[in-house]
Amino acid sequence: MLVDRTQTLKPVHSKSHIRCSFRLDRSPAKLLIHFSYAPKLLDDRERARRLLEDCIDRYIEPERRLLVRGSLDRYFPLGNLITVSVDDPEAYRGACHRPEPDQRLFLSEAECSPGLTRGRLPPGEWAVTLSVHSIVTDACEYRLRVWTEEEGDE
Repeated sequence: MLVDRTQTLKPVHSKSHIRCSFRLDRSPAKLLIHFSYAPKLLDDRERARRLLEDCIDRYIEPERRLLVRGSLDRYFPLGNLITVSVDDPEAYRGACHRPEPDQRLFLSEAECSPGLTRGRLPPGEWAVTLSVHSIVTDACEYRLRVWTEEEGDE
């Protein structure tokens, strides 16, 4: 296993990036990534309403606030959002900006998961970056695992 990392995030981690570096000593046939986080949704509707009200006051022009407040229900439920991007020693390999809280991704020379770039998997320093867009729950735990096909199944 090249990476096996678990961390609990809080709302203060919103709008940040977590870089997880690892080294490939040789070029594998396939690089596999499993990323998951929980919870996905904020169940507390009153707290969600307060968060939305705060955002309206912060980001919406005063003359439009009443209109937006009238349609708050369309924004429920609020959810945590963390996305994945990958860099190899030579180039950016892409991003998986998906809302799913459980993602199984892969890269190989011949094919890869949507959002990533297929091609040679060069040895050297790689990184998976987690973009923490929004944490709306009190805590959100993620787990990131990275391994090569040669290492076997997770």
